[in-house]
Parts: sequence; structure tokens; C-alpha cells
Amino acid sequence: MRKFDMRKLKLRSVSVDDLSDRMLLVNLYLTQLLTLIIGSVWLFLQSRNPFRLMEFPSSLNFLGWGAGLAAAVLLADVAISRWVPDEVSDDGGVNERLFKARPVWHIALISLIVSICEEVLFRGAIQHAIGPYWTSIVFAAIHVRYLRHWIPTGLVFSISYGLGWIFIQSGTIWAPIAAHFLIDLIMGLIIRFRREKE
Repeated sequence: MRKFDMRKLKLRSVSVDDLSDRMLLVNLYLTQLLTLIIGSVWLFLQSRNPFRLMEFPSSLNFLGWGAGLAAAVLLADVAISRWVPDEVSDDGGVNERLFKARPVWHIALISLIVSICEEVLFRGAIQHAIGPYWTSIVFAAIHVRYLRHWIPTGLVFSISYGLGWIFIQSGTIWAPIAAHFLIDLIMGLIIRFRREKE
């Protein structure tokens, strides 16, 4: 049996343009699965039950928190896109590739999966350990494709802090999940239908 030699392993940078649509989706879903696993393990290490965290609240007040934050984020994004050139808010084409030709049901599914997986890790586990400010710094750093420009980095940090704030105010993880879902869904639909018009 041949031994695996780590010294012969070569890493290379891959652009989003180098990925097929299938590989882009596989990468997205595997990343989200890993995010959910890390979040769940972290919750267990904190002696907290992920199922308890995900309990659905008896009141639907969380929807108001989620929709309110999503509306504020979308208004801010519209204002920024009106006065800031596209290249300043460029994410390397990832969102464009991900949403431009995707059916609406698939955009909704991606938005739901991403919102649940990321909120379990960031708001459920990390924020419990280090608070909303430092969690937002980690969240912005994880969204590395935005780090080339300060405006999208600041926006991602602010969105994350807002998600953490509504989690504290509402007392349920479902408020940031709802906000995250609505933000991703509406942004995905804007990309999808803007490109269709062009």
C-alpha cells in the first residue's frame, strides 16, 4: 500500500469562474453542512442542547423582528447601490453565479439552508461564547469574498450585529433566522430577475 505524502500536496487558488455550476452548489451545501456540524458540536461542548435552541416559539413576534431587520438591511443596500459604484461592492461574482439562473424555489431553499446553518453556529454557539460584537467580526471575516472592499465588509459586520441584537431582544434563534432568510431570498431574487431583464 502506498503512503500518502503531504509534501506533494499542492494547493492552488480557484476562482468562482473555474467552478462548474454543480461544483459551486456542492461547495455551498458541503460548507453549510460543515457549519451546522460545527455549530451543533460547539453547542454540545457548551452543555447546551441544539434541539432546545431550535424550539419554535409560541408567539410569532419573532417575525416582526426578522422582517424589520431585513427591511432595514434592504433599504441600506438600495441606498448604497444607488451612490456606490458596483466594483466597490463586488464579491468576486459568487452571488451572481449562485443566483442568476437559479429557479425561485432553489433560491428559497438555498436561503433557508444558509440562514439556519449559519445562525445556529454564529448566533447560537459563537455569540453565546463571545458576544455579538466579536461574533460579528468573525462573521465578517468568514465572508472573505467581501474583505477586499470596506463598504461590503462594514455592511456584513452591521448585518451580523443586527442579527445578534434581534436574537437577544426576541429571545429566540428564529428571529435572526427569519431576517437572514429574508435578506438572502430578496437579494437572490433581485440578482435573478435583474439579470433576466438584461
